[in-house]
Amino acid sequence: MLAAAVLAALGGCAAPNATAPAAASTSTASTGNAAALSSWRDGPSRQTIVKFVEAVTRQGSPDFVPPAERIAVFDNDGTLWSEQPLYFQFFFLLDQVRQAAPKHPEWNNNPAFKALMANDMNALMREEKDLLPLIAAGNSGMTVDEYDRTIRAWLESARHPKFNRPYTELVYQPQLELLNYLRANGFKTYIVSGGTIEFMRPWAERVYGIPPEQVIGSTQTVTYELRNGQPALVRGPKLEFIDDGPGKPVGIYRQIGRRPILAVGNSDGDLQMLQYTMAGPGQRLAVLVHHDDAEREFAYDRQSRIGKLDRALDEALARGWTVISMKQDWLQIYPFAKP
Repeated sequence: MLAAAVLAALGGCAAPNATAPAAASTSTASTGNAAALSSWRDGPSRQTIVKFVEAVTRQGSPDFVPPAERIAVFDNDGTLWSEQPLYFQFFFLLDQVRQAAPKHPEWNNNPAFKALMANDMNALMREEKDLLPLIAAGNSGMTVDEYDRTIRAWLESARHPKFNRPYTELVYQPQLELLNYLRANGFKTYIVSGGTIEFMRPWAERVYGIPPEQVIGSTQTVTYELRNGQPALVRGPKLEFIDDGPGKPVGIYRQIGRRPILAVGNSDGDLQMLQYTMAGPGQRLAVLVHHDDAEREFAYDRQSRIGKLDRALDEALARGWTVISMKQDWLQIYPFAKP
């Protein structure tokens, strides 16, 4: 499966550069009033979220949850920003391969490299076996600070192939409003993603208002070294933890130490996080974002190689979890695309 292969390749990655990417515009103030959810159509999904938040935050309510226990976790790819036609981190990794190519003339005989240079994504995915070593070779040997800088520089210059906008503008306006709404009501919001923490932490606070210490993701080995007499943290060649599927509840336990009461995802990779959240006592809410808007974003679910939504959708329908239709529930998709 492509997602697992991409994660496996990340362990050999490296790359980064300076200046933080511009934050996505949040057109709503941080207010606890449900009116802050202005990009949400007033339908069942919005009403379920508002009813839940009001129940767990109302003093004297039998469902009241103390602020310290108001933990909300969000997947990132496909939940807070787009993930098609490839995970955005994968685009970054491929660009690093292109930049490293002059140092590797032997790659000219690699079918995956030929497909990459021809920008033939379908052929590239067929050559997955030959692609992963290229990613590892083209993204290695960096300190964590160098990697951070390269990510920031890439996000400033790179553009999405469909929308021709910076990737950090491909965030969902309704979700930005939801994050603000939750925080204004005493929730602590976390990202729980299969992507690596190194890729997300440089920009998550500016874009989502989520600080680095509240970003949970896949991690690779890091070692302490002295380089030119100066302390440095150096990225190793192997992944030590994959924060996807059953890894998500483990990551939540390790980093937060509390079971969330609200979880939002969009794919089968989020299923175990939703199950773990709903297994606790008291009021809880599981939410799935369904990508069904080909005109304003993308439409995909059960057959997609990226962000496949199959088992999780079946369980959501069987258990009465909230399924958000992007087409029906969101008046606006991106901050730049006014309705």
